[in-house]
Amino acid sequence: MTLPQHMQAVAIARPGEPDGLEIRTWPIPGIGENEVLIRVAAAGVNGPDLAQRRGHYDPPPGASPLAGLEVAGEIVAMGSVATGWLPGDRVMALTNGGGYAEYVAVPAGQVLPVPTGWSVGDAAALPETWFTVTQTLVMRAGLEPQMSVLIHGASGGIGGAAIQIASILGARPIAIVSSPAKADYAKELGAWATIDRSEDIAARVMELTGEHGADRVVDVVGGPMAEINIAASAIGGHIVQISTLDGSSAKLSLRTIMAKQLTLSGSTLRPQSAETKRAIAGRIRQDLLPALSQPGFRKPRVTVFPLAAAAEAHRAMEARSHIGKLVLVTQFGATL
Repeated sequence: MTLPQHMQAVAIARPGEPDGLEIRTWPIPGIGENEVLIRVAAAGVNGPDLAQRRGHYDPPPGASPLAGLEVAGEIVAMGSVATGWLPGDRVMALTNGGGYAEYVAVPAGQVLPVPTGWSVGDAAALPETWFTVTQTLVMRAGLEPQMSVLIHGASGGIGGAAIQIASILGARPIAIVSSPAKADYAKELGAWATIDRSEDIAARVMELTGEHGADRVVDVVGGPMAEINIAASAIGGHIVQISTLDGSSAKLSLRTIMAKQLTLSGSTLRPQSAETKRAIAGRIRQDLLPALSQPGFRKPRVTVFPLAAAAEAHRAMEARSHIGKLVLVTQFGATL
């Protein structure tokens, strides 16, 4: 296949507001020896993209300056030592940046097959959130069957992924939501129970778990919610801090953490090594991907925007009223 020299991409022309995102002509990325080049059909929109646009989340050394951490599409070229794939394969991938474009270079170890029965538009909504939750909740926090998992932001990308991953692995996800519509969506994804954010969350968790508490907590909120998470946790519980939408500082009772023998861990995905990301991909392929390909598996809700409307997608995500994931579709989206 003869590839063009240039492509359409969304550049951060002016860091700050969404209007600083502009569609531009950009060189096709080169590929390293252990990378593949993906012709992008769709790219997911995630919180780190918004932070990068605002100027608060610089790409790691060597990564593309373009935003976009997850894509789905077709492999069109491979590096000299890249293995496991062939040109023409329909794939989804965790990128190190550069996903808001028509082509992106990705380490081969961060690529997964599109689940059977999934469109590339739906598949583009998976990698960033599923890699994040698999790394933090499954691999680091040691999620096990029958554990109760309190999940904040349950109708969003991270929260939805946490519900489905917990359900696949036999745990009991308890979803925190802010409206009846979001509660219905969380239940559709497999939530065992839902709690409205206006309720006494810790008291409801204790009621639902027979005073045991949540074995694991997935929090994207931060701020004052940290105290609630500690109160809602079971003895020996583990709180996974993935984002801090409502504040990066919190007042904590260290004595309660000690008395309950709690673990509080935090992590960001993008700076992780290629080896770590390859290990996460392996865990997803082994333990989670088969379930996604089963007939009747509930796909996350996806709202689609054209690539050139990335600013509109960012505004929609910042409004925090959407349900599910937001995805940008390129000109190739209709053909794959």
